[in-house]
Amino acid sequence: MGMACLLAGIWGALVRLGWILPEEGAGPIVFHGQLMVCGFLGTLISLERAVALGRAWAYGAPLLSGVGALAIAAGYDWESVAPITAAGALVFVAASAVVVKRQPAAFTVTMAIGAASWLAGSLVWATGGVGLELVPWWMSFLILTIAGERLELSRFRPPSVWGRCSFMVAAALLACGTALTLIDLGMGLRVAGGGMLSLSLWLFRYDIARHTVRQSGLPRFTAVCLLSGYVWLGVAGCLALVYGAVPPKLAYDAFLHSVFVGFVFSMIFGHAPIILPAVLGVSVPYRPVFYLHLALLHLSIALRVGVDLAGWEAARPWGGLLNAVAVLAFLTATVASGLTARGRAN
Repeated sequence: MGMACLLAGIWGALVRLGWILPEEGAGPIVFHGQLMVCGFLGTLISLERAVALGRAWAYGAPLLSGVGALAIAAGYDWESVAPITAAGALVFVAASAVVVKRQPAAFTVTMAIGAASWLAGSLVWATGGVGLELVPWWMSFLILTIAGERLELSRFRPPSVWGRCSFMVAAALLACGTALTLIDLGMGLRVAGGGMLSLSLWLFRYDIARHTVRQSGLPRFTAVCLLSGYVWLGVAGCLALVYGAVPPKLAYDAFLHSVFVGFVFSMIFGHAPIILPAVLGVSVPYRPVFYLHLALLHLSIALRVGVDLAGWEAARPWGGLLNAVAVLAFLTATVASGLTARGRAN
């Protein structure tokens, strides 16, 4: 279901950008963001959490988020579908709470706050919220989830007391800024933007990727993905600080996709060869060709953000098309690597 949502979301995005494709329904076009955040990312992240938790009920989160997203893609009314997505997010919050109870730590609490942000954003959607009313919540969901996972890995090279405190301040800025958007959207986005920028700088300074990038093979590839993704998180933070709640149309596009494409998909590219074997039991050996789809991802998002900020709207569809090609190239390379490994094993 998650992969179906990804493909439907890509198709909807290309149509929104003006590319002429077969139009079977308006769902993926109108609800592109919901398909990508809830249907694809929410389903995969909650599936990973359910596997780690080992509780049957925890699989309700990816099931509900996947079903809800596919229903909206199929054309069902959003008022009836949004509560299904919210129910999936609620199960995910419960699973995250169990994790915190099992292992009380800064990283588990950070990821639990991220889970709560997904639920809050889903409730905002269910009550009619759109655009910038939704975006900060779902950004916080993804950013805090990823930052918490990276904080967990910092135990191999523990940060100083100042490092731990600065992480908590940066995460609190993002969380508090997101909550503040309910009262003052402009101020809240700027505070959240400060949190994004602070987290990107923290990750650059303390993430173990700074050290594994000196290795070879998969550790280096993963580190390059992570460090390059942190650049886009910082770019998004700067854009939020500059524009606040009233960004021009193209600056808004740049802000969104700096996070959701530049940052999030860099994390996906880097972690897929590690996460897929753990979640699906499918080996995905590292191949040097993986650098091609990573390079294409960053070239495409740089083009998209660049033309957005330059006000060159006519070139924006090409940046979006190359974003899609980079993601499809990643899927192709990942599947090919897995099939090759399986063939050799047999």
